[in-house]
Amino acid sequence: MGIDAPGSIETPTTVRRSVTAKGSQRAINPASISKDESDTEDEKQVVGRKIWRIVPYVTRYWKQALGGVLANIGARAFDLIPFIAIGMAADYYQSKTFTDSRVEDFVSSDWIPSLGPINSIEFGFGLLILLSFTFLAVFQGLSNQLWQSTAYKAQHDIRMDATNSLLAMEASYFENRQSGNLMSVLSADVAQLEDIISDASTSMIRIATTFGTAFAIMFWMSSTLALILFAPLVLIIPMVVWFSTRVQRKYRKQRESTGGIVAILENVLSGITVVQAYNAARFEGSRIERQSGDYRNQAIQAAFVRNRFIPGIYVVAGVSFCLLVSAGGWGMESGEITVGQFVTFLLISTRMTMPMFILGMLLNQLQRGEAASKRVFAIIDLEPSIFDNEGATPLDGPISSITFEGVSFAYPTSEANVLNEIDFSASSGDFLGVMGHTGAGKSTILKLVERFYEPQSGRVLINGRDINEFQIESVRSRIGFVSQDPFLFFGTIRENVAYAREASDEEVRNALEAAGAWEFISQMSEGMETMVGDRGVMLSGGQRARVSLARALLNDPDLLILDEASAALDAETEKRIQESLFGGGSNGGKHRITIAVAHRLATIRNADEIIAMVDGAIVERGSHRELLENENVYASQWSIQTGELNDSEE
Repeated sequence: MGIDAPGSIETPTTVRRSVTAKGSQRAINPASISKDESDTEDEKQVVGRKIWRIVPYVTRYWKQALGGVLANIGARAFDLIPFIAIGMAADYYQSKTFTDSRVEDFVSSDWIPSLGPINSIEFGFGLLILLSFTFLAVFQGLSNQLWQSTAYKAQHDIRMDATNSLLAMEASYFENRQSGNLMSVLSADVAQLEDIISDASTSMIRIATTFGTAFAIMFWMSSTLALILFAPLVLIIPMVVWFSTRVQRKYRKQRESTGGIVAILENVLSGITVVQAYNAARFEGSRIERQSGDYRNQAIQAAFVRNRFIPGIYVVAGVSFCLLVSAGGWGMESGEITVGQFVTFLLISTRMTMPMFILGMLLNQLQRGEAASKRVFAIIDLEPSIFDNEGATPLDGPISSITFEGVSFAYPTSEANVLNEIDFSASSGDFLGVMGHTGAGKSTILKLVERFYEPQSGRVLINGRDINEFQIESVRSRIGFVSQDPFLFFGTIRENVAYAREASDEEVRNALEAAGAWEFISQMSEGMETMVGDRGVMLSGGQRARVSLARALLNDPDLLILDEASAALDAETEKRIQESLFGGGSNGGKHRITIAVAHRLATIRNADEIIAMVDGAIVERGSHRELLENENVYASQWSIQTGELNDSEE
């Protein structure tokens, strides 16, 4: 990973490669990749371009969602009933003369005489309010439970779709992207969408139900006062437009800055030994400070916009209440409403202030969700450029041969070819060695065999058939791959060797023995259950290499690919491993094709054929002795590495 500030991951989605008449796929032209829309839009953006894509995830659980909506509507209705009861009670009390006869009337009635001087009507008002609050609690609790469970399920589905989309991408996609940035999307951004479903959705229902029900009740009591109260609320519309068109991009940049911070921290923590060795704590601190400063600045600007919008809501609410109170006296004098109805008006209008303020917070939350949804759905929309061709079939039998026919290849980010007209072939039992200077194209050959990339021209054949005719997974299942930077996952040695497979302890031990790893593992107190730490940091470089090799050997692959796999091994260990690999036995290589890339020529000196590469082309090939006799590239490198090794030692 580089040390530059991370870029946005919102650049598009990789485009599918076109298919040639032969059925092979052409590499992507970087110029053909368009930018993500969020990078090209005008500064003013309105909610709705991306966030509504969460709706299909919610409708998967439509029964729960519908139940949550109905329960929320019920809760809002029971929330307003007490105000109607209070208004009715006010009218009742105003019209009632409190005399001793009232007590006598009540005592002679059948309604709960133990309550003293309270008649059945008054008790009914109180009971109605109590029941309303009880049902409010029940329906609100039910609504919260249904919506939150729906939100968590939708969040899980969104995260899995984004994760599966990333896992389906070819390896090249990740080579110029920071994992911390992607991690931020899968964690923080997806969590933001869960908040939208569980919180913002219920807020929208609450606002719509409260305003709709309140307006209906008020309009029934007094259409004039209802219009006076609600008319100023239309002023909120231009305020909403003003707010939403200014704050969204700032929130998007906040999300990008968050991803940048996570990306740098992930880099720093992974490479903490390098940071400390080079006294780079201040340098890394300054990088984090820049990213955090960007987040701070965008957050302050967004807060500046938000803190002008929400006070505007207060002003509109103030105008509505001012007009209502001023017109209320006229309404009672004219007989249009009673005192109790006016009390209900005032109470319901105060209840409406909360949804109005929730509206401000809701829009703020939706804008944050819009920014998060762009990043999340940019990942979900990814399409791999390497995929199974239509009509591809599983590779049923073992890999008995691998052939390159005139293969030329250039990486998507470069116009120059890394490989030029490469031809070679290897069959079962063959050991093919590949050597050359850095950048000669050695590792690229191995990536083409694994179909991490596909050539621009020429063909890679397996068992005489184009590799594109086989399903990728079936081919890779028969290949053992050891990279030049052996990667171990956090966990035990056993878990790393049997990674993503079912294997017995005996099978794991056999693989470890074949890889020369059992000797040091058997001396550990926990044996195969020893924890390796993050990225295997608790093991030495050579130990990691041997565990990684054991992982490749576990299933006794038909094709073993070694990319500088012995670079971290001492000569004696390497010799023992080669004897195990090519000396037969349960994990022996008599039936296996082995392709090894090596800078250290002693690693491949026993290969059946060695190809020497310069600038993407094969300049010579042959056995170790034949290449020494040629006195060309290979012989020159051998001489340098061995100090003019005597023929007798060869």
